[in-house]
Amino acid sequence: MGGGKKKKGKSGGGGGGGGQKAGKPRREAVEPGDLPPEDPMEDLVEETDELGVGEEEREEEKQLTPPPPQTEGVVDEIEGSGEGGEGVEGGGATGGGGEEERDENGEEGEAGEEVKEKKMSRKELKKLKKKEEMWRKMEQELTDGSQFSVSQRETKMTDALLETTRDIKIERFSISARGKDLLVNAALQITAGRRYGLVGPNGMGKTTLLKHIADRKLAIPPNIDVLYCEQEIVVDDTPAIEAVLKADVKRLKLLEEEDKLIAASERGDDTQTDRLREVHEELEAIGAASAESRARRILAGLGFTVEMQGRATRKFSGGWRMRVSLARALFMEPTLLMLDEPTNHLDLNAVIWLNSYLQSWKKTLLIVSHDQSFLDDVCTDVIHLDHQKLFYYRGNYNDFKKMYKQKLKELEKAFKSQQRELKELKAHGQSKKKAEASVMDSSKKKKKGGNKRVAEEDEDEPPDLLAKPREYKVKFSFPNPPPLNPPILGAYDVTFSYEGMPPLFEHLEFGINMESRVAIVGPNGVGKSTLLNILLGKLTPNLGEVRKNHRLRIGVYNQHAADQLELSESPVEYLMRKFNVDYQLARRTLGRYGLASHGHTIKMRDLSGGQKARVVFAELSLMEPDILIMDEPTNNLDIESIDALADAMNEYEGGVVLVSHDARLIQETNCTLWVVENREVNEVDGDFYDYKREVLQALGELVGDS
Repeated sequence: MGGGKKKKGKSGGGGGGGGQKAGKPRREAVEPGDLPPEDPMEDLVEETDELGVGEEEREEEKQLTPPPPQTEGVVDEIEGSGEGGEGVEGGGATGGGGEEERDENGEEGEAGEEVKEKKMSRKELKKLKKKEEMWRKMEQELTDGSQFSVSQRETKMTDALLETTRDIKIERFSISARGKDLLVNAALQITAGRRYGLVGPNGMGKTTLLKHIADRKLAIPPNIDVLYCEQEIVVDDTPAIEAVLKADVKRLKLLEEEDKLIAASERGDDTQTDRLREVHEELEAIGAASAESRARRILAGLGFTVEMQGRATRKFSGGWRMRVSLARALFMEPTLLMLDEPTNHLDLNAVIWLNSYLQSWKKTLLIVSHDQSFLDDVCTDVIHLDHQKLFYYRGNYNDFKKMYKQKLKELEKAFKSQQRELKELKAHGQSKKKAEASVMDSSKKKKKGGNKRVAEEDEDEPPDLLAKPREYKVKFSFPNPPPLNPPILGAYDVTFSYEGMPPLFEHLEFGINMESRVAIVGPNGVGKSTLLNILLGKLTPNLGEVRKNHRLRIGVYNQHAADQLELSESPVEYLMRKFNVDYQLARRTLGRYGLASHGHTIKMRDLSGGQKARVVFAELSLMEPDILIMDEPTNNLDIESIDALADAMNEYEGGVVLVSHDARLIQETNCTLWVVENREVNEVDGDFYDYKREVLQALGELVGDS
């Protein structure tokens, strides 16, 4: 087997470990009470539950809400009585096409004061028209009906806010879906230029919140253009590079206007010289000259070769179309970019590039992701959706975990103190109801003393007793198999190609044993999943053979595993039938893998993708495999479940072969990296960060020490 000078030939399946990246310095925490009006020790409930809302409510197209377009030329007449002219500084000015005349009689205005004629410049008229459109748009969007219920206490904004704000601050709003409360009296605060990670268990409403922001169901300032990238683009014969360039409509319009002005100038028309100069200045300001090189850099980073960049979008698969959509979003650089699980359709190489690219993102970013390493590297802040509220933490995800752990300790302490107070009141003869009322009244008085603003806003909310804090935890485990003589699985001089295609692999030689921890990496299209299917016997080599121990049991998880479930059965029925286990064992197994109790007995056709994934893991556990072969196992798991999977893999005494884009899973399980390239499989000579550096260098990106 061949390899580059940084790699060594692959001959056996060992475990290998990677060094760990030095942690970032801990940053100062922002207490939730500093931003939203809620006390973080209120409104805790005893258990979490999966709704599957995030996966079931995705629309067909990505949400794009640009600011209202500027209107060229003559605009409609706008009344200037001080009511209709909201957007005019100073009020009372009249507008029209820039040529309005005062009343024939020169009469005084309504207030008895003389109204002097004021001609408005073209720029002022456009600004005035834009403001009216903003207000109309906001009013329409906030009152538009949908399947969701949204309430807000205050939506009005001042003209100054409309003109200058790049921050978002919305207090005391609620969102429900299908009669289920997702957010109750929550507060959203996003500061311009910061990169936020929105986290919380699956099904709690993260995607729903993004959709409400994108649809402007909340009072988002109209001058903030919002892009929500969630679905693949509509495809046609447009090449990928052109699809990205066309996303910048402003640039295209300026280029079109430039062509017309130049043509007019060549015909001897010099009346538009000033405008041509303005167009050139605007094009320079938006970096139009470097637009194509920037678009190609983004596409290359996401895995598009030069040939692929010129390929029609209709010829791409769904995953690659999603990449085009992501490339368009990155190219456009909206004021607020929202990404929902952006790494799900990417290979590890593309994730490494995107991670690096977003670390230098200058505008506001809001990301939902299950990739903890990605959140650690990219995010400056974390928003935690917890028990129908939003809580804010400064720092990355690792910082958040430390602060949240401390918060749980404080909540536990407060809960125990409250329980002691209740016990003492009951011991002095008070009834349970009266004791609870006394404790709640005492809590309310303390809140008033500590934070007057919060207390005033909570006047209309009945106080609640503190519930016992419960941390969301998931525990995965795989039964340890009996020992088998190595190699338990191996490739011997394997060559493989699909019919009519050049070889994907030539003369592969490697073995896997019970101690193997292998992560197969490489860009999409090099054959990672094909290699797994060769090992599983689903594909037959053209030359050579795959040998395995005759007692070997292989547990398989892939992106299509959920499709093999019997959708007409409940998870409990499925496990009982397939493994001949009793009802209680089936339920215990499902519960251990984080499937909420209500999901045990409903038909699997009604489960979300994340819930089905948990059924598959429960199935793997009952199979008692000697080796696990997993292809992108994290796609439908939340962060806590990925941590649980990593722990289970570390405790498992069988072999593991993994294809994953999740850097943290690879690192936490000390996987040896096997890179697929040049029709070979080679072991990376170094750790994960050596591989990361090599990927970025190959793309011509600058690589720092981090």
